Formats: sequence, structure tokens, C-alpha cells
Amino acid sequence: MEVQIRPYEERDLPEMIRIWNEVVEEGTAFPQEELLDARTGKEFFASQTYNAVAASIDTGEIYGLYILHPNNVGRCGHICNASFAVSAEARGCHIGEKLVSDCLEQGKCCGFQMMQFNAVVATNMHARHLYERLGFVQLGVIPKGFRMKDGNYEDICLYYRELT
Repeated sequence: MEVQIRPYEERDLPEMIRIWNEVVEEGTAFPQEELLDARTGKEFFASQTYNAVAASIDTGEIYGLYILHPNNVGRCGHICNASFAVSAEARGCHIGEKLVSDCLEQGKCCGFQMMQFNAVVATNMHARHLYERLGFVQLGVIPKGFRMKDGNYEDICLYYRELT
């Protein structure tokens, strides 16, 4: 599966919304509980600093996406945050790694100096190993910081990486 990471286009929104909602419905990674629809999805993605999709070079099919935005404002506005979503059928194909690597470059291009992840679920070992392999440093753990879909609580890990 050959993919290119490219800026999103409005025609990508239905698939972006579908993939985003798939992760939200799984209830094991994103803090959001509300699903996006055509209107809220368009507004949500338009409000980000940068969005990209992983698209098949051959068919144009969308397999994943990321959003990039400031982690905070003002004196902390040089730190960005991002979220990544890969469709269930495309997981295990290294699309997440391509998305994160591109996001690190785009973060620099957007003028950010650091990237921080506030809530990586401790049991999300694939994401944690990927982030660590790409140079992210774990800052700590917040016990029971994430409520799973089944109602149980999991620890969350905080990560950061300099972009400069």
C-alpha cells in the first residue's frame, strides 16, 4: 500500500469524518465522545492550524489523517499538539509513522518549536512505541486520566519532542 501524505482538501472531508468517528467510537484513544457530522466536521477541521491525509497514490483512498494545532496560547503558543487517526483496515501498514513524521515537519513549518501530547493512553502501546522511536520523551503519567468506553479508567502518558 503506497500512500502519500498531503494537505487535506474539502473533498476528503467525508472520509476524514468517517475515520475520525471510527476512533472516537472505539473509545480507547481520543478524549472526544461526540461524533462529527458534515457540518461539525467541516468546522472542526477548518479550525486546526494544519490537517493532512494519508491517501493511496493509486486510488486516492484516504487511510488516515492528522490535525495540528497550538497546545496552548500566548507564552506557550510555540508548543503544538496533534492527533492521528488511521482507519481500522489500514492499521499495521506504517501509515501512522508516515503521518507523525510529516506532522513533525509541518509543525516546524508552522513555526512551532515543540510538540506535546497531553493524553496518550498508557495501553496504546503501538502509539507509545512509535512516539518513542521518533524521539519523543515521556514526561510522566497521570493515573486514571482517561475514561475508556467501557467505563474503566486508564493512565495517560505525557510526551514531548523539540522540533528545532
